[in-house]
Amino acid sequence: MVALLLANTACGPVDGALELQEPATQAQELESTNGETLNGLAFNGLAFNGLAFNGLAFNGLNSPAFSSWFEQAPSQAAMVMKYITACAVPAGETRTYQGDNGSTYIWKGALGLTPNWASGMPATVLEQQLISACLAAHVNKYGRKVAISLQGKKADGQPIPTPPTELQEFGQREGCFFGNLFTQEGVFSGHDARPLAWNESSVRVCALGQSKGKVCEPITQVGSCAANCTPDPTNTYYTHCTHNGITYAALTTRLHPQDIYRCGDGTCQFTESCGLGITTRSCALDCGLCLF
Repeated sequence: MVALLLANTACGPVDGALELQEPATQAQELESTNGETLNGLAFNGLAFNGLAFNGLAFNGLNSPAFSSWFEQAPSQAAMVMKYITACAVPAGETRTYQGDNGSTYIWKGALGLTPNWASGMPATVLEQQLISACLAAHVNKYGRKVAISLQGKKADGQPIPTPPTELQEFGQREGCFFGNLFTQEGVFSGHDARPLAWNESSVRVCALGQSKGKVCEPITQVGSCAANCTPDPTNTYYTHCTHNGITYAALTTRLHPQDIYRCGDGTCQFTESCGLGITTRSCALDCGLCLF
């Protein structure tokens, strides 16, 4: 069983910045959260621009190419590698790097999506796509703690283990994620089932929302997963999605139904505001009237 957890922070993210979810963990580690945030690094700096990923090259942690990439900004690169390793390397394994400053960095595996890279070989195009999808699936605009379930196939064709009880618990279909950050082709998300209604909100707006502007940049929202992607035979997850004439390996996410908030459910959520109306931005039913 794999269920993923958003990082829990004491305050909201910097405007225009995105946060990555806590790296994927096995179920028994669900309550572990480091509270870290990538803020501006998330998709606007070293971590996710095409130059950074091309420089990473995935030629092994002991290669000159990796060292050159890492030593540009060790603290930022170390955080990026934590998420990449969690996506790429199997649970129970770690990857270690000795920095030029004498520091030893150790990163834990979790999902094991990319066996070639995990064994020290360069990532194939398929593995680049899976790592890109995994990172995008972990993005959290609000930095709030929420569990998700991740489905899809690893690079070796084996599905991510997901028992029926997990699919029942995470009964809300959420989104699909795909793209390739290494080739600067971009990274994309779509909504599974339907997007949020006018009176609904969620932490996971980069999948469920129909955002205006650049709140989820560089994730580009492409609309319905069903219109862009191919489901597996059981219709549990999407195996591939196509955008701009390019077909990518995809990963699919699910939520607890209660993690979609509705104006009128009796709770004033952080995504809702006081007002005179019944929309999320003016939800008198849950948040009352504005007093100032």
